[in-house]
Amino acid sequence: MLSYRHAYHAGNYADVLKHLVLARTLEYMTSKDTPLLYLDTHAGAGSYHLGAAMAKKTAEYKEGIGRLWGQPLPDALTPLMSVLRQINPKGELEHYPGSPQVAAKLLRKQDALRLFELHPSDYRLLSERFATDRRVRVERSDGFVSLKALLPPPSKRALVLIDPPYENKGDYRQVQKVVLEGYKRFPIGTYLIWYPVVVRARIDDMVRGFKSAGVRNLWQVELGLGPDTEDFGMTSSGLFMINPPWTLPGELKEVLPMLQNLIAPEQGRWELKQLVGE
Repeated sequence: MLSYRHAYHAGNYADVLKHLVLARTLEYMTSKDTPLLYLDTHAGAGSYHLGAAMAKKTAEYKEGIGRLWGQPLPDALTPLMSVLRQINPKGELEHYPGSPQVAAKLLRKQDALRLFELHPSDYRLLSERFATDRRVRVERSDGFVSLKALLPPPSKRALVLIDPPYENKGDYRQVQKVVLEGYKRFPIGTYLIWYPVVVRARIDDMVRGFKSAGVRNLWQVELGLGPDTEDFGMTSSGLFMINPPWTLPGELKEVLPMLQNLIAPEQGRWELKQLVGE
């Protein structure tokens, strides 16, 4: 445990999908004046240098955000690309934001961020990165455990990102448990739950669990490099979205074919569906 470092994978196609959805959701939710609480259960280091050793070792960003950089893109990608331009002011793609940095750039002074990270090195980097931002509280703790006490927030508005590394197969059940506990306490919150498609049966089990527990307004979106396979390795990544902005599904339907064409034009795939209505 605690061996996972997202710096090896920063900016890959899974990040592009996750941060597209996160940034567009944040932009929509901050259109109302009421303060918003952003909760990130597995925050990582917060931001990544694509020239660093870990990023260069895999260079996954070249097949992800690297395919989009400098391209004309639909409006749905504007919030994410605006963050990227802010952190790459010279015009060269040198830095990629983690979810905390995406959120910090798009949230307002009246909003709050609670970031959780257990890995000691990533926790130190995360703490240093946001040391002067009064909106942000960073904790070295298990986000799964900490989430329960924070819901519902006083403002009754929250966006929860659940994005564990899935280092073992038990994480799938743990995610399901935590989401259902949070939803029971705060059913009007917005939840984004990222997952990798390594074994499709584990994703199907999560779907059945959410449905049987009575989760409403549940959507599923995926972007993949190819079809499901019995071989080891991630073929697609996806998000479960609970109470997403009503405009988001239509925007994703527009942008996903373009993303597939840029990132995996030959065997790539995408999918968007509503699993449970409102």
